[in-house]
Amino acid sequence: MSANVINQVTTLVTPILLEEGMELVDLDYRREATGWVLRLYIDKERGVTLDDCARISREVGRILDVENPITTPYALEVSSPGLRRPLKTEKDFLKYRNHLLKVRTHIPIEKQRHFRGQLLNVVNEGIEINMDGRIVHIPFQNIAKANIELE
Repeated sequence: MSANVINQVTTLVTPILLEEGMELVDLDYRREATGWVLRLYIDKERGVTLDDCARISREVGRILDVENPITTPYALEVSSPGLRRPLKTEKDFLKYRNHLLKVRTHIPIEKQRHFRGQLLNVVNEGIEINMDGRIVHIPFQNIAKANIELE
């Protein structure tokens, strides 16, 4: 159910964000102690302001009320991805070359699943990171989670 909601909401909100010069960084729909929560993480070139989040929340709230892709009660939250922004697409990785990353893989590479290093390049359906002089290639399909790390 959750994947279907995420797909439907992504389809509905992407045009709104593009019109505002923003991008959808991540979308999360999950049950928490207080009930269902739909979280949108948005970003734009010079960063997202509180006013941006409030405006997008109103616009997205209106379209979700009309289209009704979620039938159970939920809370809508819109925020910036923060300093430790998640990287999900090839475009994200290209944008943050030469930044410090923290990556967790699905399957170990050289008996290791957690990596922290500088993103060197996006190559051969994956990324290359420099971990203290050791270059590690991580295929996109093996990346469970990747985030910008504070230097």
